[in-house]
Formats: sequence, structure tokens, C-alpha cells
Amino acid sequence: MATRTFLAQISVPGGDVDSPPVLPSPVLPDLSSRLTLIHRAEYTEYSSELRWIVLVAVMLGTILEVLDTSIVNVALPEMMGNLGATLSQVSWVSTGYIIANVIVLPMTGWLSSRLGRKQYLGASIVLFTAASFFCGISRTLDALILFRVLQGAGGAALLSTAQATIMEVFPPEQHGMVAGIFGIGVMVGPTVGPTLGGWITDNYSWPWIFFINIPIGCAAAILTLLYVRDSSLQGLKSEKIDFIGVALLAVGLGSFQTVLEEGNRDGWLESSFICWMVFFALAGILLCIAWELHTDSPVIDLRVLRNRGLAAGAAFGGILGFGMYGGIFLVPVFLQNIRHYTAMQAGWALFPGGVAMALVMPIVGKLVTRIPTRTVAGIGVGIFILSMWMLHFVTSDTGPDDLFVGLVLRGIALGFMFVPGCLAALAGLEGKALADGSGMFNLTRQLGGSAGIAFLSTLLDHRGAFHRTMLVQHVNIYNPMLQDRLFRLQRLFEAKGASSGGARLHAFACIDNWVEGQAAVLSFADAFLMISFVFLLAVPLVLAFKKSTAESLSVPH
Repeated sequence: MATRTFLAQISVPGGDVDSPPVLPSPVLPDLSSRLTLIHRAEYTEYSSELRWIVLVAVMLGTILEVLDTSIVNVALPEMMGNLGATLSQVSWVSTGYIIANVIVLPMTGWLSSRLGRKQYLGASIVLFTAASFFCGISRTLDALILFRVLQGAGGAALLSTAQATIMEVFPPEQHGMVAGIFGIGVMVGPTVGPTLGGWITDNYSWPWIFFINIPIGCAAAILTLLYVRDSSLQGLKSEKIDFIGVALLAVGLGSFQTVLEEGNRDGWLESSFICWMVFFALAGILLCIAWELHTDSPVIDLRVLRNRGLAAGAAFGGILGFGMYGGIFLVPVFLQNIRHYTAMQAGWALFPGGVAMALVMPIVGKLVTRIPTRTVAGIGVGIFILSMWMLHFVTSDTGPDDLFVGLVLRGIALGFMFVPGCLAALAGLEGKALADGSGMFNLTRQLGGSAGIAFLSTLLDHRGAFHRTMLVQHVNIYNPMLQDRLFRLQRLFEAKGASSGGARLHAFACIDNWVEGQAAVLSFADAFLMISFVFLLAVPLVLAFKKSTAESLSVPH
């Protein structure tokens, strides 16, 4: 009511919806005051109790969305057996979800403005929940992939639109706190996903990883449709639909994500399929950028990147996603391939870091209201680089206890980086610009994660081959240590009943396995170190953040 009363007094010159509202100068002397009052009118429509209900509603949806990016991975082997599919075929259950999510993410601002925030967010939750049900009852691979794609399309709003919603319904002085709470769902979900997925798969069956979404999704949909209101800051709905922009965006980002997901498995440019995907990705993205900057009704408004904070924050989000998803990828693979842990045991190794992240997020939310966001983010970058440096000292005997301190520090660092990065990126944005900015921040974080996994998996292969070549140079019959080891192994196998020739072959096989294992361990050490080098790129981006604290950043100016 307060917003409608206020807006009724505002005249918009020339009917231009992009023009700032004008009031007589004695009442509101400058643009900053007008925008601040509009924003205040938006969040004062919500009582303090209603704001928390809205936060719970969007958080439920967000947790579902981020969990489903990783919870499925541990169930893929069981799906292969039940559906009669190969690994390359069943991997599209995960790939299809991410591709659909990435395509829709940058369009969430446009969809929210056109359909209305309440309708779009509510419909997305319903779509996600319904698709989860049909995923669970699917008995063919094609049906499962189709409903996973629908799940990913619905899940996009559960990230960006949800984030934009809580930034508008809470007053600026509480933005740091709610960003910390929102970050718990966004950042901790992928960490606990493999553990939860492993437990469900081991104790029940893979359809239940989808069925658990249904009661939570129903609760989120009901709360959203009852209590979330349309934003009064998003302006009038455009009657024109940018079909060309949608098509180019789908082709460009869809092809790019396919390259990241399938490139290493198919040998990158050695595969004609990947070569074509690279071509479509480059053509689609470049043409989309050119078209969106040309058209009057863009599906994604790239002009919001003129905001220095958003541009720096979005780039920072990409590096953040690289480190977050890269760590989630490396640690379980190391423990399963080198130490032969089960998927669930490897998932539990990540759990302490997830708990540390969840505990530190609200603290950082309070901290950024008193300390400049660039300072808090800088502390997070420093701690993260330190954690990666500690993790790169892995050996073939390293277990969860040895990784504990490094993974806890990593969790703390991610908490210190997500909250200020989010606030700095969205500072001063409102209405459709806020929704567009939120979509871009989450898009770069998602693409950064996919790029990180693709890059690190390729790095493991190449560095493993390199270290094997270097180690083999020292494994020759003239090395006295090797001679002694071969002699002992040969005697061991002879004592177990092997012939002299067979015992010698077994001894050489053991040496070869040892070389292979050590090369793999060294490649993991290189991968952890590489993540720390990548995070050095975050330093200039942090310096580009505004010096203000979260409270002053949150107020448009």
C-alpha cells in the first residue's frame, strides 16, 4: 500500500519507464533520495515476521536447487544398472540439468519482470517439484533426462530470483545478515549433496533422491504463493518477446556448457562433436552479445555490467565457483581413487568444511556491516589460498584426518568470500536491474564451477602423465633401491607359491602400480596448487569493490 500511495504521486516524463521518477525539489531534492524512498517503500510493505516467512520460502527452494546439482552424481552407477545405460549416456542426467540451469539463469530478470516475481518464482518451484516427481518414476533414460532438463529450467529462479527477492524485502541494514543466511543454502548444499545422495542410494534406491524434493517443494510453493508479492520496482512489462536473443542465448550457453561437461571425456578438440560445440558456443555467445546490445527489448540486459561493482562481483563469482566446485570435485576423487574410499565415506570428509561454512556465514553477514566488504573478501581470499597450499601436500597415505584443517579453512574462506562478493555485486541495483544482476552473478558462479571441474580433470590427466614420465626415468635396473625392492617383492611372491618367473612379473607389476599411484598423487597436489594460483586473480577484483560497508552499499546511490 505504501508503495502504491507513493508511486501515485510520481510523474514519469514522456512515459519513459526507464526514466527516474520526478518529484518537486522541495520534497525530494536529488535522485539518491528518490531511489532510497522507493526502495524503502518496497521493504516497508513487509512486516518483520513476513520477511522471515519469505526468507524461509525462498531458502527452501534454493537448498533444493543446489542439492540437486551434486546429489545425483553418486547415484549414477546405480542408474546405469537400472536403466541399462553406459556411463557416457547416464552422465547426461547431470549434464542436462546444468545446461538448462545455465541457459535460463541470465533470463530470470526478464522472466520475473514479464510474469511478475510472485508468479514466476511460484511457477518455477512447482515446475521443479513436479519434474522431481517424474524423475523419480522414470523408467527410461530418455524420460529421466527430459525431466532433469525441466528441473534445471525451473531451478534457475530458485537461485537468482530468490536472491533478488530477499534483497528487496529486507532493509539495507539487514542485507549482510540475510546474504549470509542465503549463502548457507547456496554454498553448503553442494558440499553435503554427495553425502546425502550416498546415504539415500545405499539405504533406499536412486528414485528417492528425487522424491525427497516433493514435500519441501510443496511447502516452498505454498509459502511463496501466499506471502511473496510482486516487486513494484521492476517497471512495466514489455509486450515484445526477444525470440532471437533467447535462441542465441540457448545455443551459445548450451553449447559452451556441453563443451565443459563432455570435453575431457571426448578428448576435447580431438572429437568432431566437441569442435562443433565450440563453434556453436563462440558463434552463439558473440552474436547474442551483439544482438542484446542492439535490441530495445533485450532478454538479458548486458548494460547493467556498466556498474563497476556488478562487473567485478560477477567476475569474482566465477573464480569463487571455480574454487568451490573444484574442491568438491578433487577431494572425493582423491579419496576414492587413491585411498579407495566409498562415495559416502568421501562425502563425509567434506562435511566438516560444510559445517564450518554454515557457521561462519551469519557471522560474516554481521561483520560486513562494520568492516568494508573488500577487506572481508580479501581475508577470505587469503585464507582460501592458504587452505589450498595446505591441501597440496597430499601423499598416498593422506586421509580425512590429514585433510581436516585444510578443508575447514576452505569452508571458512568460502563464507568470507560469498557474502561480500554478493553484496558488492548487487550494491545499488534495484528492480529488474537487481534481478538481472543476481542472474549474472549466479551464472558466472555456475559457469566458473563447470569450468573448474573441466579444467582440473584435464589437468589431472596431463600432470599424471607428466609425473609418470619423470618417475619412470628413475625406475631402471641400475638403481640399487629398485633392485632391492624387486628382490624383496620377488621373494614375497615366491613364498606365496609363485614360480620364479611369475614372481618377477608380479614384482614388476607392483612397481608399475606404485609409479602410477605416485604420479596420480603428484597430479592432485598440482591441482590444489593450481586453484591457489587461480585465486590470485581474485585480488584485483576485490580491490575493485567499493570501500563502503554492506549497509551503505545496499542503499542505491
